[in-house]
Amino acid sequence: MFTRQIFTEEHELFREQVRRFVEREITPNHAAWEKAGVVDRDAWRKAGEAGLLCAAMPEVYGGAGADFLFSMVVMEELARAGAMGPGFSLHSDIVAPYILHYGSDALKRHWLPLMARGEAIGAVGMTEPAAGSDLQGIRTTAVRDGDDWVINGQKVFITNGGNCDLIVLACKTDPAAGAKGVSLILVEADRPGFTKGRLLDKVGWKAQDTAELFFEDVRVPAGNLLGREGRGFVQLMEQLPQERLLQAVRAAAALEAALDWTVAHTTDRKAFGRPIAQFQNTRFKLAEVKAQAVVMRVFVDRCLEMHLKGELDAVDAALAKMVSSETLFQCLDICMQMHGGYGYMWEYPIARAWADSRVGRIAGGTGEIMREIIGRALVGRSE
Repeated sequence: MFTRQIFTEEHELFREQVRRFVEREITPNHAAWEKAGVVDRDAWRKAGEAGLLCAAMPEVYGGAGADFLFSMVVMEELARAGAMGPGFSLHSDIVAPYILHYGSDALKRHWLPLMARGEAIGAVGMTEPAAGSDLQGIRTTAVRDGDDWVINGQKVFITNGGNCDLIVLACKTDPAAGAKGVSLILVEADRPGFTKGRLLDKVGWKAQDTAELFFEDVRVPAGNLLGREGRGFVQLMEQLPQERLLQAVRAAAALEAALDWTVAHTTDRKAFGRPIAQFQNTRFKLAEVKAQAVVMRVFVDRCLEMHLKGELDAVDAALAKMVSSETLFQCLDICMQMHGGYGYMWEYPIARAWADSRVGRIAGGTGEIMREIIGRALVGRSE
């Protein structure tokens, strides 16, 4: 049997702590959060107290100073439990790094400790009604006015949008400059002119507070600019490989969990007088899913090793994201089929996992965009 080599004993001790937290604080409340469309903020504070948030942030900014794998343990355990509501990973491993890498010392010292404690929740504002994978097409603008930026525009499909206290916002500071006119600005949610729209009713991820965000003459200090003006597109491209790797990590853990649920169901469920696991077709299908799960696990762990060494590039991340998201959805469809009618019932975790998995082929760059990135690396760009 394949055994994982990437995690140390310290990581596994932390995993036990995270698993107990999920069993105690997340799983019993997740159904209620799904109905409400949002995770209770108290869960965020408890996660912060337990050390589950921003673990990889330096201690001087309130983090644990741990390596990236500690954050991956949190993501894997949430995926294992089928808990897609808490947007802990986006908060800790996408929003916080933007502030850490590009923010001023004042921004770091103010926001990162609050984020690590779960007292402030972060979001990233990239997607707009007319601009998804095509980030150069965003229309949200930021115009310099004295010591402020004045922001106008709209964002959509924003993870953690309902709860967020701060947004790393992609906007045009020079609309005529294309990609070179994009900048990242940190926007606090209590700024006049900023409003949160409705929580979006999605096919899956029911407990995740995905929302629309609106900006009407929102003034923020010039010091809220992350990095240099006009460098936003480059900064997004620098961080996207990690974001796409996160999705691959989640997919690998979710598939392993789904396989466990399916083995248990087919062993217990009887048809024609015997457990359905005793039918050859069932065993063949389980074997196919197991093989895919192992291949994905080995591949994703190798990608993690490369990322820790700074060797994972945009093409590698695109491969990981494309293959993992598509393999997960295909295998979950097989697992759902083996549950029969029960698999279509929302109370069964396989149904929720199946619905949750579909967005993986869209969010963070569609499968088509991933193919374009990989294809260009092979043969170049066609004009």
